[in-house]
Amino acid sequence: MSNTAPLITSFDVRFCETDALQHVSNTALVAWFEAAREPIFRMFTPELDLQNWPLILASYKVDFLAQIFYGKPVTVKTYISRLGNSAFDVFQELWQDDKLCSTGITTMVHFDYKTQRSAPIPDNVKSELQSHFKELPTKK
Repeated sequence: MSNTAPLITSFDVRFCETDALQHVSNTALVAWFEAAREPIFRMFTPELDLQNWPLILASYKVDFLAQIFYGKPVTVKTYISRLGNSAFDVFQELWQDDKLCSTGITTMVHFDYKTQRSAPIPDNVKSELQSHFKELPTKK
């Protein structure tokens, strides 16, 4: 599969997100990645209806590649890197000053809270997710 356009979200780095080492605290990135997944959430529930929320987070991993600093905006590029029957992986890149500073992979599951079981991703949502697919290199 070919690489496609990411979903793009930008943030201004807030002073409160910096730490004693004068760079962005590692905890801020998890929140930024979550906020940048909002367009994906809207694919499942356009109004972000928390009473009918259809997703759970199964796991996430963040790799820190470079320091991020206050006073300069950051951009998160969001892709889908794996798409299964009921689960999918969201791959995200965080950039500052045209430098890749962090990556993250989050596994999300389409979930039916009434039955407490995973549920197949609807075909229309699957198609939308597929339009943001990025094939990741395989690890050796």
